[in-house]
Amino acid sequence: MIGKKLFDYSVYHKYFSPEAMWNKISAVARKAGMELIYAVLLLYYVAIDPNTPKADKFRIYCVIGYFILPVDLIPDALPVIGWTDDMAAVVWVLKTVWNSITPEIRAKARRQLARWFGEVDQTELNSLLVRQLEESSDD
Repeated sequence: MIGKKLFDYSVYHKYFSPEAMWNKISAVARKAGMELIYAVLLLYYVAIDPNTPKADKFRIYCVIGYFILPVDLIPDALPVIGWTDDMAAVVWVLKTVWNSITPEIRAKARRQLARWFGEVDQTELNSLLVRQLEESSDD
């Protein structure tokens, strides 16, 4: 799990707020890419689900807080590699809550994603995320 090995993300929960998250996504959606934004949206909708355990919510708020901050391990402004640390952290937490992602959560995330990227096929989104999850398993 690359995120845990490199850095303690737990300090970032204090930077999370829904407003800050929406502002960040609106500002960077195209630069960050569909895959990362979809993963963040999935995590957000899992976090606000009343059935999600508090420990999982804490992890999610930490990693979204990390995503929100402009200063992190690899500056987001760097072409190509700027979002890799954010994606690694998001995938790490996504793996821990994967079984909590319901069809309703996927639908909410997909509808929100369409605001920035247009309609996207759910099968394509799933294959992108599954590939990221599998690649992160090698860490």
